[in-house]
Amino acid sequence: MSTKPFIAARVEEFLDRRIEDAFRAFGWREQVIAYTGYGSGDFLRVMARVKLVPQWSRSQLGRVTKEFVKRRGWRSFLTAPCVRARVTITVGDRTVTATTDRGGYLDHRIVDHQLASGWQQVVVQSSKSAPVACDVLVIDEDARYGLISDIDDTVLTTWLPRPMIAAWNSFVRDESNRQSIPGMARFYHRYLNAHPGAPMFYLSTGAWNTYDFLKRFLGQHNYPKGALLLTDWGPTNTGWFRSGMEHKRTSLLRLAAEFPRISWLLVGDDGQHDPEIYAEFAHSHPTHVAAVAIRQLSPAEQVLAHGTNMPLEEAEELAGTDTIWVEAPDGRGLVAQLRTALGGTAGG
Repeated sequence: MSTKPFIAARVEEFLDRRIEDAFRAFGWREQVIAYTGYGSGDFLRVMARVKLVPQWSRSQLGRVTKEFVKRRGWRSFLTAPCVRARVTITVGDRTVTATTDRGGYLDHRIVDHQLASGWQQVVVQSSKSAPVACDVLVIDEDARYGLISDIDDTVLTTWLPRPMIAAWNSFVRDESNRQSIPGMARFYHRYLNAHPGAPMFYLSTGAWNTYDFLKRFLGQHNYPKGALLLTDWGPTNTGWFRSGMEHKRTSLLRLAAEFPRISWLLVGDDGQHDPEIYAEFAHSHPTHVAAVAIRQLSPAEQVLAHGTNMPLEEAEELAGTDTIWVEAPDGRGLVAQLRTALGGTAGG
């Protein structure tokens, strides 16, 4: 069997290299886009992307233009990634080298970092870019609880059929038109306040290109700061497109392996695959699940989302009778049910 990447991946890399060469010829410069990372006392996972940007983007006109068009998501998908670029990562007084992948993404693991618990920063720089600080959440060894949340239809709503959500929201709709799910931010703060030191993760099938928007949206609507685990929509080494469900499953399994002492509150919605994915994880890793909280879509939202892949009753049964499973249409309802289910630990 051939060990070469799938043909679509090879074609994508070939085209990206040609585009990169062309833009470099026009004088475009390298820029590091910082993503939130995380880790423990034993390791750090640093994530970023290196791409090319035009020289005029540093001018006053360039900044004004960027501020205007970034509100229309299409711009974030028009990128020239730096393929296989060498970068340096500075952690305290230590510097390590790494290489971006064929999409310009950096996902590098560092051990023996000596950083204290809490939000810290590392510095990432390519050979021809300015240094950029990347936030990393160093999770305390004493943490026993954490929160993992879906994004679409869980913290923000779009009122569009799922096949159209990505295209419309990513390319057309103005950011200010997105709506936060009532009570969800307060729900998350209550749970995290009840468990000091608990880490927060936002796990989504959305593309890394939407990272800037999601970070602004979460901040504007007072959601807790957390690491975002997104994905790349392009071809993989084995197929044409990445699987959103597989991305979520893999991420949950990775977090369970990296933080074996943490039990997670898993929050999602009943519009697509969250009940199925969470139930499977709870069934295979029961000690890693404190509870599952599912936001119930309205009948209209359910029609637009094309219904659930797995009925909630079946999902609960798969998860097991010991798994705490609560459902409500908004954050306030989930707080009330979770407080009852966990004996008040969801917060006052």
